[in-house]
Amino acid sequence: MRQDRLGDAILATGLPREIKKRWPDSHVAVLVRSYTKPVFENNPHVDEIITDDAKPETRKESFWPMVRQLRSRRFTHALMLLPEARYNYMTFCAGIPVRVGHGIILFHALTFVRPVMTRKFQKGRHEAQYSMDLARSIGIKTENVDPEIYLTEQEILQSEARVHNWGNGKPLVGIHSTSGASAPNWKPDLWAELAKILLQEKSLQVVITDYDIPQEMNNLEGALYLCPDKNTSLRADMANISALSLLVSASTGPMHIAGALNVPTLSLFCPLGACEPALWGPLGNPAEFVMPEDDYCRDQCPGDPHACHLVGSKLASPTEVFRRISESIN
Repeated sequence: MRQDRLGDAILATGLPREIKKRWPDSHVAVLVRSYTKPVFENNPHVDEIITDDAKPETRKESFWPMVRQLRSRRFTHALMLLPEARYNYMTFCAGIPVRVGHGIILFHALTFVRPVMTRKFQKGRHEAQYSMDLARSIGIKTENVDPEIYLTEQEILQSEARVHNWGNGKPLVGIHSTSGASAPNWKPDLWAELAKILLQEKSLQVVITDYDIPQEMNNLEGALYLCPDKNTSLRADMANISALSLLVSASTGPMHIAGALNVPTLSLFCPLGACEPALWGPLGNPAEFVMPEDDYCRDQCPGDPHACHLVGSKLASPTEVFRRISESIN
C-alpha cells in the first residue's frame, strides 16, 4: 500500500518483483492513488491494482466499501509503506492476518500491526531500502531495491520513433523545471537561462517536459514541448522520458521515472539529511547530482528545502550545469 506521491510509488516498484521471486505463485496487489496507477501497469509482477482516491469529504463514506473490497480478496499480508490511520483500520477491519508498518504508532499498537523499526536517520540509506524493509520482515531476502517501469511494446516503438523524429541523431536533453516543492529547486528564471544556453548548442535538442510550464520557460525558440495538453497521460510521459538522452531536473517524480527507465539524470539536490541524494536520489540509472558549495549550505541555507532556490551558488549555477550536461552527453 503506497498511497502518496509519484516518486514514492516508483521507489516501491521493487517490492512486487522481490515478492514474486520468493513466492512465484503468490497473488500480489498494490493499493495506490489513481494518479500513480500507471507506474504499476504492465508490470509482470503485479497481479492487481486497487485504487483509492478518497478526499477528506469522502473518506468516511468510502471506508467500508474499501474494507469489503479488501476482505473479498482474502489477502494474507498487508505492507503499509506509509503510516496512515485510515489504511491501518481498513486492513484491520478487512481481517488481513499479517499487517506490517513502520515504527510503533498508537493506531498500529491498537490493531496489533507488526512494527518494523526503521532507522530513518541512518546516513546514506535510501528511501527504497526503508520500503523494502517491510518485505524483508515477512521473509524477503534481497538488497536489490532498484525500481522498474515496464513499457508496452507499442510504447517502446513510440519511444524509438521519437528518438529519430525529435533528435534526428542529436542527443535529446530534457528539462523539467517544476516540482512539488519538497526539495530545493531553481526559480523559473534560472531554468530559462539554462534552456537558452542549451538552445545555442546546435548539436543537441532541448526538450521541455513540464505540465504547468512557467511563463519564463514558454515559447523558447527551438525547444520541443512534450506536454502542451495537461491531459497527457502518465504512460505517454513515461514513453517520452524513455526517449531522452538525459533528464535535468530537481528531485521530483519525473527524475524517478527516468531512473526506473534507465535514462541518465542530472539533478539538483542539497545535503540536508531529509532530501540528500543518498536518501532520495534516482536508482537504476546513471545519475549525477548538482550540489552547492559546502560554505553555501553553511552560510546561506534557510534550513527549509521549500525555501531554498540555490541562488548565488557557483556549483549550482546554469553555466556550471551546462558544463556538466556537455560532459555527460559527449
